[in-house]
Amino acid sequence: MKLYLSSFHLGNQPDQLACLVGPNKHAAVILNAQDHQNPIKRNQDLQREVNDLTSLGLVPEEIDLRQYFGRHTNLETRLSNFGLIWVRGGNVFVLRRAMQASGFDQILLSLAKKDTIVYGGFSAGVCVLAPSLHGLELVDDPAIVPSGYPEAICWDGLGLIEYGIAPHYRSNHPESLAVEQEVAYFEHHQIPYRTLRDGEVILTKTGG
Repeated sequence: MKLYLSSFHLGNQPDQLACLVGPNKHAAVILNAQDHQNPIKRNQDLQREVNDLTSLGLVPEEIDLRQYFGRHTNLETRLSNFGLIWVRGGNVFVLRRAMQASGFDQILLSLAKKDTIVYGGFSAGVCVLAPSLHGLELVDDPAIVPSGYPEAICWDGLGLIEYGIAPHYRSNHPESLAVEQEVAYFEHHQIPYRTLRDGEVILTKTGG
């Protein structure tokens, strides 16, 4: 599976993202990291992602993981229609809960082995791919539980990359100071990591 890992929004290589996606231009937009936001703010964020992806010649559509909690097979069938999964930032622990409750995490691991789809995203959408979410609590509150969500905190990342990612590193972003603490945590615990300044992108692959 090809990965497009951005610090903030499309980053500085949007043309590369468009090139990674094959003939299937349909993009599943996952916004569940924002489910703790008020609906107006969430809709504004969704429109930003739709506009950005449309500008690349893609055909975006939101896939709300909340609609698939406990309906894993339905989600797997739905995702088979897309050439790109685009996961927006927000609270990584909220996102991880949504991925687990909907079965998205296991579906993505299966898709990674088949290499039939591209995964892209930014901030929480890329942090969740690491082996572990420990250290990210210095930036995102793990105690935030939107209505209808399971309360248990999942500290396991998806493990599709072998290192943690620290987005918004030394950038003009409200979380940049907290990210410095996150990096210090990674170094203290000898956790492999990579930093991303806003605008920067990592292009890589995973075999699941």
